Amino acid sequence: MAQAVVGLGNPGAEYAGTRHNVGQRVVDGLAATLHARFARRGEALIARGQWRGEPLSLVKPQAFMNVTGPALARIARRLRLGPADLILVYDDIDLALGAVRVRMKGSHGGHNGVRSIIESLQTDELRRVKIGIGRPASRTEVTDHVLTRFDPEELPVVEAACAEAAERVLKLVTERAQ
Repeated sequence: MAQAVVGLGNPGAEYAGTRHNVGQRVVDGLAATLHARFARRGEALIARGQWRGEPLSLVKPQAFMNVTGPALARIARRLRLGPADLILVYDDIDLALGAVRVRMKGSHGGHNGVRSIIESLQTDELRRVKIGIGRPASRTEVTDHVLTRFDPEELPVVEAACAEAAERVLKLVTERAQ
C-alpha cells in the first residue's frame, strides 16, 4: 500500500534550516535512512523508497508554506494517493522546543500551511507528526520566529526531535501497511 510522507516548509536555500522547515529536515533524514534521492517532479522534490517492503514516497512541496494545499492536492493525485495515505510533518509553535506529537486528525491549530492543506484536500483526517519549535514571547514575533534558524545551542534538541519524529513517522507507515 503506497504512502507518502510530506515535509512542510518553504522552498529555496534561504529557508533551509529555519524553524518553519523542520518538517523537511525530518523528510531529509528519512531519505538518508531509506537511501532515497530527491528529484524534481513538477511542484515537488520527491524521493521514492521502501519501508519494510512497502512503497514510500518522501515529498517536499515546492510551494510556499501558506499555500501548500493546492500543490499537495495535485501531487497526491499524481502519486495516486488519498488523504489517508499521507503523513504530514511540520513545525508547531504551541509545542515546546523539541517536543514531538502525533495526531490522526483535527483542526489546523493556527498553522496556515495545514489550514491550506485541509481546505484543499477537504478533510481534517490527516495523520500528522508535529515538532515543537517553541513560541516567541510576543504574538507579533511569530512570523520572524518561524523564519529564523535555530540557535547553535538548540540544535542538539532539534536533531533529537527530528530523529524521534522520523521514528514516529515510520511507525505510522508500518501501522497503515498492516
